[in-house]
Amino acid sequence: MTDTQITLTVNGQRHSRRVPTRMLLSDFLRHELRLTGTHIGCGHGVCGACTIEIDGATVRSCLMLAVQAEGAAITTVEGLAGEALHPVQQAFHEHHALQCGYCTPGFLAATIELLRENPDPSEAEIREALHGNLCRCTGYVNIVHAVKRAAELMRA
Repeated sequence: MTDTQITLTVNGQRHSRRVPTRMLLSDFLRHELRLTGTHIGCGHGVCGACTIEIDGATVRSCLMLAVQAEGAAITTVEGLAGEALHPVQQAFHEHHALQCGYCTPGFLAATIELLRENPDPSEAEIREALHGNLCRCTGYVNIVHAVKRAAELMRA
C-alpha cells in the first residue's frame, strides 16, 4: 500500500502526515490525531455517528479517505467548545438529548449545519435535517427539543 503526504487543518490546528492512501478520514482522526470524539458506528455512512464538518459542510468521515481532505478545514466535536460549551452542546445538555453519547457528535454537527442554514426551524424541518443520524437510546424527542433550544441560544 502506498503512502501519501497530506496537510489539513483540524479544529484550527494544522497537521501534516504521511498516511496510507486508502486510510479513511475517520481512522485518521481517531488513530493519527487521537481525536476519539468522531465515533464509528456502522462504517457505511448510515448512522451518522462519524459526521464532522469539512469546509463548512457535514460529511460522513467513514465514507471519505483522508487523502481526499487534503487542504481542508475540519471541525470535529473536540473543536466545538471554547471556554464554554457551544450553544448546541449546551442545549443538548440542558434537554438531556443524549444518553450513551455515541451518536451525539454526529447530531451536534448536523444540528450546527441546520441552524447555520435555518436559524428558526420547525419540528418537521429539524426531523428532516437529522434523519440521517440514528440514536438507539433517546427516542429523538429530547433531541428535537434541544435543537429548538439551540436555535434560541444561537439567535440570542
